[in-house]
Amino acid sequence: MKTILIIEDTELNIDLLTQLLEDNYNLLIAKDGAQGVSTAVDKRPDLILMDISLPVLDGYEATRRIRETLPATPIIGLSAHAMEGHKQKAEEAGCDDYLTKPVNDTLLFQMLKKHLG
Repeated sequence: MKTILIIEDTELNIDLLTQLLEDNYNLLIAKDGAQGVSTAVDKRPDLILMDISLPVLDGYEATRRIRETLPATPIIGLSAHAMEGHKQKAEEAGCDDYLTKPVNDTLLFQMLKKHLG
């Protein structure tokens, strides 16, 4: 079973993603960017769902730091911001894909299939 690291600080979003994914994936949870970086480097998940607006270390910087150790691990940026500039900034930081919140579960599963097979 593949492992997904969810880096998200909002309990409601963590609960939603957990409900969607827990039957098919092993899940790891980190609640801020710094914890997310250390968990990613330590546990080496198959994919990372990265909230962009995080405490301690934002999702952009956390993605850049994870990329230093895990250059090939797929990272999907998650943000409540739907503006084009946010998607581009996430991609420049190293995100492979980008989803806006609230997460559309159909799009999420399409991205997971694309990156995890």
